[in-house]
Amino acid sequence: MSFQPDVDTRHNLTTAHQKAAAFLGLVCTGPPVFGTSGITIGRQTESAWLRVSRSSRHRAPRPTGQGALGAEQLIPASVPRPRLHDALDWTEADWFYQADVFDLVGPAVSSTPDLRDDPGLDDGWWTALKDALAGTAKAPSTKITLREAWVEEVFPKHLGIPAPAEVERTTGHGDLQWANLTTGPLKILDWERWGLVPVGYDPAVLWVSSLLVPEVADRIRIEFADVLDTPTGRVGQLIALAEMLQAVDRGYYPELAPLLADRARELAGVAPPLGADPGLVR
Repeated sequence: MSFQPDVDTRHNLTTAHQKAAAFLGLVCTGPPVFGTSGITIGRQTESAWLRVSRSSRHRAPRPTGQGALGAEQLIPASVPRPRLHDALDWTEADWFYQADVFDLVGPAVSSTPDLRDDPGLDDGWWTALKDALAGTAKAPSTKITLREAWVEEVFPKHLGIPAPAEVERTTGHGDLQWANLTTGPLKILDWERWGLVPVGYDPAVLWVSSLLVPEVADRIRIEFADVLDTPTGRVGQLIALAEMLQAVDRGYYPELAPLLADRARELAGVAPPLGADPGLVR
């Protein structure tokens, strides 16, 4: 899902970023970049990337073994990602701020989570992505990404079918969309949601984010057929579709809406409920 921060949030995040840079002794260059979550800001320094995020004060301190710091500690070094070099946390008023200093890497495939054009990724890129997800699956994690209660709610509401009795999980990225992947070489960005995800969920998120570009969506299904074309992988796809249809119901991804509804109908065997009907998006 992609959010744009309002003027007050942009000002707050910009001020927080300036404070973090001053404390860490970093000189920033270039324009600020606001993340697709609506609560982050990043900016290039002389040789790194300084990212600051904001959340409610009650979320302090960082949970052990989670988020960017947990990924740096627990995700295998073979998984291509910007490495974390420094971190700074503080609370102010009602907010908890986290500042992270990462490697500077190339541009993301897309400025938005959903894909609009074929980026022309070569075979080596796809092999690197498959290897990266396999490496991530080896990491230990105790965090549940997409909790059972949420699954039980969204399946009948957005797919028109009961939730699965059991969801098999593996360690995954949790937000594998096109704004979190670089072109060449591959780097996987933003590890805030990593944890125990439904099997097949990561490639399924990338798939549903690619439906406007059929050749890329088809390539994902080919590359990850060993996971997606299984009963557990089908559940992962349905969860990714339910999440995107929930976003559609909230007014996001209007161009993807009919394609998501079609894929949901094919997998679930029933038409999505009216609340997920693209014609009724608010």
